Order: sequence, then C-alpha cells, then structure tokens
Amino acid sequence: MSRKNRNGNKGNPLYDRIKEYTYVILGSVIVALAFNLFLLPNRIASGGVSGISTILDSVVGWEPGIVQLCFNIPLFLAGVLLLGKQFGLKTLVGTITLPLTVLWTSGLAPATEDPLLGSLFGGMGVGLGLGLVFRGRASTGGTDLAAQIIHKYSGLTLGACVAIIDGLIVVSSAIVFNLELGMYALIGLFVTSKTIDFVQVGLGYSKMAIIITKNETAVKEAILTKIDRGVTKLSAYGGYTETELPVLMCVVDQTEFTKLKQVVRTIDPSAFVVVTNASEVLGEGFKRE
Repeated sequence: MSRKNRNGNKGNPLYDRIKEYTYVILGSVIVALAFNLFLLPNRIASGGVSGISTILDSVVGWEPGIVQLCFNIPLFLAGVLLLGKQFGLKTLVGTITLPLTVLWTSGLAPATEDPLLGSLFGGMGVGLGLGLVFRGRASTGGTDLAAQIIHKYSGLTLGACVAIIDGLIVVSSAIVFNLELGMYALIGLFVTSKTIDFVQVGLGYSKMAIIITKNETAVKEAILTKIDRGVTKLSAYGGYTETELPVLMCVVDQTEFTKLKQVVRTIDPSAFVVVTNASEVLGEGFKRE
C-alpha cells in the first residue's frame, strides 16, 4: 500500500523476547500500583480478580494479594489443562507478578480518597498496565482465563463471557458496598477498556480513502509522486449502470489527508471519495509489529 519504508530492520528474536517480558512485568506492576493506590482504598471493584479481592477484603478482611494469587494460579492451571499450553511462560509470569506486587506495595498510602478520581485514575492505570501486558502477547490470568474456559464449553462469544463475569462482579460490588460505588466501578471498567485501546492502537489514526474517478491514471500518478503513498487499484461495477469502474484505495497519515483531498479535487472535481478512519495500519510505510 505504501512506498515509504520507515523501519526496514528485521526484528532480533532475543531482543523481541526481552521486550515482551519487559512489557509483561512492567504492565503487571502498573496494574498492581493502580489497584493499591486508587481502586482498593476507594472500594472500586471494576471487574476481574482484583474486583473480587476488593469485595472479599471488605467483607471478610482477606488480603487482596493472597486472594488474587489463590485465584490466578488455579485458573492458569485450569486454562492449561482445558485449553492447551498456548498461554506459555509469559502469562505465568504475569499471573504471578501481579498479585506479588500487590502484596509488596500494600503498605502504600492511597493516592486519593475520592471515589470518582479513584475510578478514573485507577481505570487508566489498570488499562495502561493491561495494554502493556497484551503488547507482550500475554495476560495476567484471572477472569480472562475463566472467560475463555466458559467460552469454549458454553458456546457464548468470548466478549459475552467477559462481560458476564465483569458484570457479575460490578453488580456484587453494588450489593456489598452501595449502588454509587457500583456505578463508580462501571466508570473504572469503561476507562480501563478505552485505555487498553489507546495503548494497543494509539491516537495516530490513519485515513483510508476510496476514490472513484474518471481520471484514474492522473490521480494515481499524483498520489504516487506528490504524496509519496502507494495506491491499490480495485475492480468494481456500477450498481445502476452495470459498467466497470476503476476504484483507487489509498491509506495516508492524518497529516497527509488534506493534501490528498486537494490533489484529487484539483485533478477531478467530480470524483467520488469515501473516507474512513483506519485505527491501525500495519505494513511498509506504517507501523511494523
């Protein structure tokens, strides 16, 4: 799609492996800190094993780090037994690092005693940490593994399984604490999901343009030479005329989009252009995994 090559170096397997483990460990530590500094002190049980440990800490006084460890290890073993060995050592590292860090940092003073700030910043911290763990191609275990097991044996979609588990935890927090804290938990859960998306995709949205023009050759040459982006030519047929139409598809950075519009408008003012956001673009000239 693109003529630009911004990263032509091939990945070093050892470097990639070290980077992935760094992501997993750093992400797990960030999740643990967000839990102890923001979520637990304000009794924000925004899903997951951490939410369960928050509820149990309030009800029976059980140490959250121990609770998380007691949930995570059996769930990891069940995942390996029932789903196979695809989780690997990295997921085991995340499964153990998170609760141990929760234990080691349990003496830290709360960063805030405002539930709204706790849900917002706790949600961002958890989302940032989980996003890094996911970039390391692992997970922190817990209810994610439970959701995968339920998904395999129930026929429900994985998204539905995750939503059901997290929903039950949030509802439980509303019952055990109060409705207001249950709503704060929902806010934390929402912020977490959006932050994970940000870490995974970032804010650098690209634009994908579908261009139908009578001056196909001129538009294609202008995009190649003036914008220095590649073009893919597609074959299409008009629904009304039943005639073949040349369609050009081009992906550009946001900073190049205005120039693309100007180029097309200058060559063919009657061109039909459809533009959509491309949240993630992988390949030459864009991001390389």
